[in-house]
Amino acid sequence: MSIVWTILIGFVAGLVARAIKPGDDSAGFIVTTLIGIAGSLIATYLGQAMGWYRAGEGAGFIASVVGAIVLLFIWGLLKRK
Repeated sequence: MSIVWTILIGFVAGLVARAIKPGDDSAGFIVTTLIGIAGSLIATYLGQAMGWYRAGEGAGFIASVVGAIVLLFIWGLLKRK
């Protein structure tokens, strides 16, 4: 069930990250959602590896938003080239 929770948090985190990130973001709704989910998954596994979260425990909302913002910046850099 933790993976489902991570995906749901990632969905919302992607939307919030897109609203927070400055600049023109040409990614659509689906891409933003997928980036948010990926950011949440990365924040979860990175947090577990660093000992911030226990095994099976998902990342918090703020960590998911930060992960999504980082991925949105990377997406923007890749999209320009």
